[in-house]
Amino acid sequence: MVVLGIETSCDETAVAVVCDADVPKKRILSNVILSQHEVHRPFGGVVPEIAARSHLLHIDHVMDQALKSAELSYHQLDGIAVTGGPGLIGGLIVGVMCAKTVAMVHDTPFLAVNHLEGHALTARLTDNINFPYLLLLVSGGAHTITDS
Repeated sequence: MVVLGIETSCDETAVAVVCDADVPKKRILSNVILSQHEVHRPFGGVVPEIAARSHLLHIDHVMDQALKSAELSYHQLDGIAVTGGPGLIGGLIVGVMCAKTVAMVHDTPFLAVNHLEGHALTARLTDNINFPYLLLLVSGGAHTITDS
């Protein structure tokens, strides 16, 4: 199974292509991240409206780059996954609507993923960790930009 994953919950536009062809060793075929760090720096933190507009301007290029890096086309995908929340609502809307559109156009299954559950389950994808496992997931203040 090959899945395109889209993440736009805050200030990074990220798209990855993952594959379970080598089960149990799952693979990340591509991972493209467009950071908005410099755009938000003058404000001392993330400005939600600026973040959403940046996602809207760049999401299609980031998706195309991720597919090109994975050497795949949209027709070769078995699913489209996207962060459905929690996060900044403007960015989430951009990602979800983009993912729904791609899924509909290419008749591919669509799945909205909880942002925090995605973080919690990443260890299973990257390090082949089996259930049960214990993790500490902290979210919130780390999402602000500070001058060093």
